[in-house]
Amino acid sequence: MQTGDVLDAMGGLVAQLKTYAAKLPPIVHLSAVPTGVKPKFEAVEEYEEIVSRFRNQSAGTPYKGLNELLVESLEAFEVGRLLGSVHPLLSVLDHLERMGRDKEIEIRRIDETRTAEYRSALNKILPGNKPELDGAGRGM
Repeated sequence: MQTGDVLDAMGGLVAQLKTYAAKLPPIVHLSAVPTGVKPKFEAVEEYEEIVSRFRNQSAGTPYKGLNELLVESLEAFEVGRLLGSVHPLLSVLDHLERMGRDKEIEIRRIDETRTAEYRSALNKILPGNKPELDGAGRGM
């Protein structure tokens, strides 16, 4: 397993979160999603499949330490807790960067670019990260 394989899994998970986040009403406080607004069964299955595949492939590699975070994200996604799904994935990206700095894994230039793209996409899901609201609330 290489860093690119980890980022492939992350890409699938980020795509699922973006799709789910787009379906939530904008006025709902994202930490308290109303009941009934949960990801579709198919989306949960795909998320679970990505996490399961990652867990199987990462056994015996430096990446196996990321399994717990991915399972935490999956469990939050299953019940519709968007923020609970995003934060562990941001932690995965932090761990990958640390592992690269510590020379535990090799991170190529393209991997750094993908990591930055996924971090940006996840941060945009979080409340308070809407660029169209910049300057709102500052008065005239």
